Amino acid sequence: MKVLHLDANHPLLIDQLNLLGFQNDEDYSSDKRSVENKIEHYDGLIIRSRFSIDRAFLEKATHLKFIGRVGAGLENIDTAFAKSQGIFLASAPEGNRNAVGEHTLGMLLSLLNQLNKADREVRSGKWDREGNRGRELDGNTIGIIGYGNMGKAFAKKLRGFDVEVICYDIKGGVGDENARQVGIMELGQKADILSLHLPEDESTINMVNTEFLEAFQKSIWLLNTGRGKCVVTEDLVSALKSGKILGAGLDVLEYEKSSFENMFKNPKSEMGSALSGSSPTAGLPEAFQYLITADNVLLTPHIAGWTLESKEKLAQTIVDKIKARFC
Repeated sequence: MKVLHLDANHPLLIDQLNLLGFQNDEDYSSDKRSVENKIEHYDGLIIRSRFSIDRAFLEKATHLKFIGRVGAGLENIDTAFAKSQGIFLASAPEGNRNAVGEHTLGMLLSLLNQLNKADREVRSGKWDREGNRGRELDGNTIGIIGYGNMGKAFAKKLRGFDVEVICYDIKGGVGDENARQVGIMELGQKADILSLHLPEDESTINMVNTEFLEAFQKSIWLLNTGRGKCVVTEDLVSALKSGKILGAGLDVLEYEKSSFENMFKNPKSEMGSALSGSSPTAGLPEAFQYLITADNVLLTPHIAGWTLESKEKLAQTIVDKIKARFC
């Protein structure tokens, strides 16, 4: 079978597919229309997030038997239509779940101990011990929303702490020895820390808004290493200002492009003045300007699952799933 690779990945992916007898072609630069014009000649497609694989694209992929997405989710693929065409879909959440778990824990400990603020101050010559007094994780209740591969990995990392871990998921029976599954009411009553590990779909987009946050009885710390569009940024900022959210660790943002490689959908119009003006924040959305200046907000560029080890494991997971299905 002929396989077209649209994004560069760990070399083992192509090497091992070659050994399995697949013909591998690479195209990391052509635009979507150019790829559409030749996709009918391929049996397999390997992609990360360069562009969406929508129905119009799939209708031209008349011989396509599988799509391997080297990442955790399939949100950039019209999964319903692909499945209706008998196309096998393989994603790889098993490959970067450990990286996400470690990153989420790192963000949480950094927030509680004000490590980013303290580091910045020391570098500028300020030595403020009392102003950087931290909080301990022990004794808190951590609520996890979305208890799949990523949520379970984070819960596992918390086993060494004296904490209660509870989880909420639309699927029943997902709780395990690391987290007790609860209803949304109990989650809102007990959680001191809330960690989001959600996919992006119609039910989760804009889910975390003012109404959602006000349902929590306590002021909470918020972590999001799932998808940016699950959180309404303006409502998040309002909650930070009011103290409803004590601090936020955000690896993903509402403003990200669907490819996850750049932040804004239209960099020229939305960031043009920021790039050319005198102020580094000019032209940016007001809510984002607040986030980048807040001491109790920690931001990373969608790298929770982006480690040297996960790059290899993601590729291996895709190879293993294709091999199990077609070899």
